[in-house]
Amino acid sequence: METIKTDLLIIGAGSGGLSVAAGASQMGADVVLLEGHKMGGDCLNYGCVPSKALIASAKSAYAMSHAAPLGVGNESPQVDYAAAKDHVADVIAQIEPMDSQDRFEGFGVRVIREFGRFVSDDTVEAGAHRITARRIIIATGSSPFVPPIPGLDTVPYLTNESLWELRERPEHLLVIGGGPIGMEMAQAHVRLGSRVTVIEGAKALGKDDPEMAEVVLEKLREEGIEIAEEALAKEIRGEAGAIEVEVEDGRVFRGSHVLVAVGRKANTDKLDLDKAGIKTTRTGIEVDASLKTTNKKVYAIGDAAGGLQFTHVAGYHAGVVIRSALFGLPAKAKTSHIPWATYTQPELAQVGLTEAQARKEHGINLEVHRFPYHHNDRAIAERKTRGLIKIMVVKGKPVGASIAGHQAGELISMWSLAIANGLKMSQISGMVAPYPTISELNKRVAGAYFTPRLFENDRVKKVVRFVQRWLP
Repeated sequence: METIKTDLLIIGAGSGGLSVAAGASQMGADVVLLEGHKMGGDCLNYGCVPSKALIASAKSAYAMSHAAPLGVGNESPQVDYAAAKDHVADVIAQIEPMDSQDRFEGFGVRVIREFGRFVSDDTVEAGAHRITARRIIIATGSSPFVPPIPGLDTVPYLTNESLWELRERPEHLLVIGGGPIGMEMAQAHVRLGSRVTVIEGAKALGKDDPEMAEVVLEKLREEGIEIAEEALAKEIRGEAGAIEVEVEDGRVFRGSHVLVAVGRKANTDKLDLDKAGIKTTRTGIEVDASLKTTNKKVYAIGDAAGGLQFTHVAGYHAGVVIRSALFGLPAKAKTSHIPWATYTQPELAQVGLTEAQARKEHGINLEVHRFPYHHNDRAIAERKTRGLIKIMVVKGKPVGASIAGHQAGELISMWSLAIANGLKMSQISGMVAPYPTISELNKRVAGAYFTPRLFENDRVKKVVRFVQRWLP
């Protein structure tokens, strides 16, 4: 067995692990990276990248059949599901080199294609290698959670990992789970010609602001997606092409395929964490504000840390641990400025507190301001007027923003910037957006904050009248 000593050992070559490896190696650290499966992790191979590629195919099909409002004749798209999956594979292939072993070895990283497991507080074994490191980063990500629904193990089912292997379009896709993954794939498939039923045990898009979620759900229902809420799966039965899902209240849903999209679980089972004195929680590895585990030589980042499960969070965590592990400087991870988006059409995005959370936390100090898409000229021009933006403001500073509508995932970034830097609404209103753009919505909702202060304020009006009398 080869014995290796290094400055930094990273377990997992997903987005978080790769970010740490690239940064640390280029700043002079000796880095070893372990990956027992695919370079790029879930995001590149099974998550963000393939799902957005399939959504792009679905958008194209939908645009062809809904062009009449723009003066272009509707056409029935000839969907080739296998070709759409080829498009997905090609997108992955184009991005893959950025996450490749060759590229990271070019940075000076020692890449070992094996799973790792702890044998002590600072040592990990991976295949024929025994690696001791000053600091260890656990970046093992997460995988689909498959619930113990009676009968599920007797029928063929899909997850976000196996879905991409499917080459024939499902005739009727049953989606168990009404979260972001479930709703994105539901809309993509109905637009590609499948019948789709979403079966959700509570409320669809239940982690988002209900007012904003309803904007999206209304559109999905209009497109023909059946959304069954308060429908907790009780039993699954059948065979390939003929599957039944029975829910607790007795309803039975029948389809040809079933996609399980009820959440994700941190990948920690193979690590032997107890041998390193590392504690876990119900959702992942226990970490403090600096992302250190209960073993102070070991950090956990991204999905493995058990918090928000987004690729951009893993990338953010990478910057936090580089500051701490490489430079020994204090660094803490925050969540108040972390945005997330659901890439349905219309999109759904959130950063900071929702309205309900803000009311609970700030009470009478909270102000809520809205601005609808149908007053945005670019949205009108493109027939994208469904949606609104809503901001939560406390003492002149935004503490949360919720957006449902066209390009919501793009618009939310400005509010993340504002919250991360403690910007005031006066500073945001000073921003100038080019006309006509969807981004003017951010400017206009900031204006909505000042409207009652400037245009509905008798004191302001008296001051203006007084000044006007004395102006030459």
